[in-house]
Amino acid sequence: MNQQGERWTAEQVLALAPDATSRKAGGELGAAAAWSGTGSSGTGAVWGLCEGGGGKPYQTVVDTTGPAYKCSCPSRKYPCKHALGLLLLWAGGAEAVGDVEVPGWAGEWLADRRGRAAAERGAAEDRPARPADPEAARRRAERRAARITAGATELEQRLADLLRGGLASAERPGYGLWEETAARMVDAQAPGLAARVRELGAIPGSGRGWPVRLLEEAALVHLLDRAWLEMDRLPESLAATVRARVGLTAPAEGPAVRDDWLVLAQYDSADARLTTRRVWLHGRETGRTALLLSFGAAGRAPQLALPPGLVIDAEIVPHGGAGQLRAELRERFGTPMPVKAPPPGGSAADALAAYGQALRDDPWLDSWPVTLKDVVPVPSDDGWQLADAAGPQALPLTPAARSRPGSWRLVALSGGGPVTVFGECGHRGFTPLAAWSGDSPETVTLT
Repeated sequence: MNQQGERWTAEQVLALAPDATSRKAGGELGAAAAWSGTGSSGTGAVWGLCEGGGGKPYQTVVDTTGPAYKCSCPSRKYPCKHALGLLLLWAGGAEAVGDVEVPGWAGEWLADRRGRAAAERGAAEDRPARPADPEAARRRAERRAARITAGATELEQRLADLLRGGLASAERPGYGLWEETAARMVDAQAPGLAARVRELGAIPGSGRGWPVRLLEEAALVHLLDRAWLEMDRLPESLAATVRARVGLTAPAEGPAVRDDWLVLAQYDSADARLTTRRVWLHGRETGRTALLLSFGAAGRAPQLALPPGLVIDAEIVPHGGAGQLRAELRERFGTPMPVKAPPPGGSAADALAAYGQALRDDPWLDSWPVTLKDVVPVPSDDGWQLADAAGPQALPLTPAARSRPGSWRLVALSGGGPVTVFGECGHRGFTPLAAWSGDSPETVTLT
């Protein structure tokens, strides 16, 4: 049976919402008045009937071991507002959603879903490896490498023209020229270079000091170009990182790592083409940090959703490359449990040292995941910073983090006292993503 302490918090539920509209609508459905026939089971299932507009209630069921959702409503959002409302009701305790026998309509979906998952795992284990054609694969790789080399050579010429004409002149052509260059990098099958070119195009005229920022970013693009063009001189681990930065993503082929993984944070970023979800994990036994990436078409939330503040017994497979933290989630075991304690952390100096060390392996890193222990949010001339409670050092928040509601949530959680904070430390400052007070192990999301 699920005990009250094993239920998710409302914050963990709302972290699953695909957008702000769903978060608000789900919150409005988190009251018992909208529901009937609710229940939960010790196998990780929650279900209920929600009043619908056509007089027939919507059948909603959630498999919390996934999590995965099924609702008879017509919404294309995942999870829909009804699944969010049901989970909020369940998070309120056994008085609202008690432990009862699973009804047939919910049990059928659960059995079918779990049966298909088990069958897919078995089929994957039994399926003989498809014979590969190494010669054809080699030719394809050579053709793509040749296209990327041509694109990198062209980009070097573009950077040389930029410096020859003077950085101040970069404002005149406008963004169109940069977008054209980025499109040529896409044609060269180098999406990583294309993304960096688009970032370059957004810098001119972006505010005081933009020529300096443009020079810094242009230098990093030049470094990546030269690294690709002289790949044969690099150590293999750094060469793998360069391939990944250019856009040649290698499959996850490292040894599988099973651990109790703390879900530290989850957040989305989007552009006109793609929504990218980042999920940060920390292994309780291994002590390693891992990044899961999931993608959805523009305007659509990615499928993978892991509520921060939970521990999942799972197996992950890391990607290769120097300093790479990215991994693929292979298999989960059992039901997620609440975090009992935050991950171990260090001082602001430790965070800067960790980022500096990571830069030696990957010079193109914008930030590095770290956990700060016993820090206090204090005001500064530019906004807020996190200062060591027992020392003189502090990390400023990034400009983006200062404008988020999460920074005020962090200040309120601290109340002037020390807290533990997980986030990303980089050259622009520190971006807090989750925090824990000394009084409670509950994870407070800051995204």
